[in-house]
Amino acid sequence: MTDLFRDKAQGWDSRPVPAQISEGVSRTLRRAVALEPHMRVMDLGAGTGLICAQVAPFVDHVLAVDVSGAMLERLAAKPELQGKVSIHCQDILEEPLPDRVELVVSAMAMHHIEDTGALLRALHAHLVPGGRIALADLDAEDGSFHPAGTEGVFHAGFDRGALSDQLAEAGFVDVSFHDAAVVHRGDRSYPIFLVTATRG
Repeated sequence: MTDLFRDKAQGWDSRPVPAQISEGVSRTLRRAVALEPHMRVMDLGAGTGLICAQVAPFVDHVLAVDVSGAMLERLAAKPELQGKVSIHCQDILEEPLPDRVELVVSAMAMHHIEDTGALLRALHAHLVPGGRIALADLDAEDGSFHPAGTEGVFHAGFDRGALSDQLAEAGFVDVSFHDAAVVHRGDRSYPIFLVTATRG
């Protein structure tokens, strides 16, 4: 599998947009979901650990999942995450994790996964009964957020109503959307949501 983020990993944390998104998503996540010391959490599309770093201090353990080995190498090197995070370079749609978790968090990974329904069903299967998800991504946009032809982008954001229906179909209940951040590029604004839901 080609690592589409190999050339981006080195300077990812210094990019303003990922930093802005992770700050807004982390702040919204802490308001929307109770992080508790006993929790095992999956961070789907963990990247370099921008969300992990905000979650790990409050929970027992984070399973950092990503298909980019280069991004996960940056995460694994961060001293503040030592002993709190395990690295899983894999596609959970093809190779599920052996452990279930109390919470799945994710920021800006869903639009890189072609089959959203299959993803949501996989997340449901990885949760303990009553477990929750907190997934952040772009609201539906016109495709201009990413440069034209960007490889590995399958969705121009998500319509909240349609995604809510998909979550229900996958077995989730108590679906709730939260405004997490807005990315400004020139005269364009790209809202980002955080959706929370419970494994039914």
